[in-house]
Amino acid sequence: MTEKSLTEREELILQAVVHLHITSAEPVGSRAIVKRYQLDISPATVRNVMSDLEEQEYIHQVHTSSGRVPTDKGYRYYVDYLMNIQEITLSERSRYESELNERLSDADVLLKQTSTLLALLSHQAGIVEAPSLAVTEISRVDLMPMGGNRAALLIADNYGQVRTLVIPVIDTMSTDGLQKMNNFLNTHLKGTSVENISTRIESVLHDFVDEQRALAEQAAQLLHQISGTQTGGQLFLEGATQLFEQPEFQQIDRAREVFGLLEEEDKVMELLRAGITSSQSQGARVIIGSEAHEHGIDEVSVVSAPYQINGKTVGMVGVLGPRRMPYSKLTGIVDYTAARLSRLFSTLSRT
Repeated sequence: MTEKSLTEREELILQAVVHLHITSAEPVGSRAIVKRYQLDISPATVRNVMSDLEEQEYIHQVHTSSGRVPTDKGYRYYVDYLMNIQEITLSERSRYESELNERLSDADVLLKQTSTLLALLSHQAGIVEAPSLAVTEISRVDLMPMGGNRAALLIADNYGQVRTLVIPVIDTMSTDGLQKMNNFLNTHLKGTSVENISTRIESVLHDFVDEQRALAEQAAQLLHQISGTQTGGQLFLEGATQLFEQPEFQQIDRAREVFGLLEEEDKVMELLRAGITSSQSQGARVIIGSEAHEHGIDEVSVVSAPYQINGKTVGMVGVLGPRRMPYSKLTGIVDYTAARLSRLFSTLSRT
C-alpha cells in the first residue's frame, strides 16, 4: 500500500483526473475538472496542483500542451485511499440469482456462466477458477475402452465436475479385466481428493494379495502418469474479445501481448492470486499495470477475489482489462461474485 501523503486538495484533483480519464480515455485538462466538478477554484489553481502531482509522479503529461493521465502510482493511491466501492445494482443481483441458481446441477456450467456474467457486467475479460483439486472429492470413476490399447478415464467429483483423461491400458487387459478395474477404482477412490488419486492407490497396495493386489498394481501403473497433470483448477475465461474494443489495445503489439497472456493459464492464475495473502479469506484486491510486470505483462490490471467452500478458500474469480478500468465498480462486482459463488458451491457440497 502506498503512503498517504497528499493534501486534501491534491487528493481531490487526483480523484478527478482518474474519474475523467476512466470515462473518456483522454488526457484530462484543468478546465474540464473545474467544469465537471463545479469547483470554486480557478483552472490556473488546478493546473498548479496538477503540476505538483506530476512532480510526485501521480499523473503525467502525454504530450506537450495536452492534459494529464494517471500513472500506476496515481491509480494505486486512488484505489488505496480515494476509491469508494460501488455496490452492484438490484437488476445485476437479480441477473446473478436467476442465471446461476438455474445451473446448480452442473458445476462446469455454473463456472462458465459465472465468467460470462463477469465479462458482461464488467465489459472486461471475466475469469473464474474451478475449485482446487485438493478439495474436490471423487464420487465416481468410469474406465471405458477406446480401442488401440487406450481407455477413457472419467472422474466425477462431489461438485458435479467430470474430468476425462485418455490413458494407455495393458495389452492383455480384457473387457472383463477393465470392468474389474473399474469396480476396484470406485471402491477405493470414492471420497479421495482428485489430487491424491495415485497416493491413495499406492497406500492400499500393501493391504492386498493375489488378484486384488494385481489389480492395485495395475491401477497404480495406470494412474501414475496422471499424477503430475492435475496441478490446479481449470480456468473459465470469457469476454476476451471485449478487451480489443478498448483504445489501449488497438495497437497490434499490445493486442498480441494480451492475447499471449490469456493463452497462458499459469500466468493468468498468478495474476489472479497476486496480492491475495495467505491469511486473506475474502475481499477483492487490485493489481495495476506495472505491478504485474513480474508476471510477464505491464499493460493490464486485474481485480480478483478468492471464493470459499464451507469457509475454506478453494479458487479465484476476477476481471482483467486495461489499467484504465472503473475500479470502484469492478471491485463491487468481483466481491459480490466471489461471495455468491461461495454460497452456491457450499450448497453443492452438501447435496
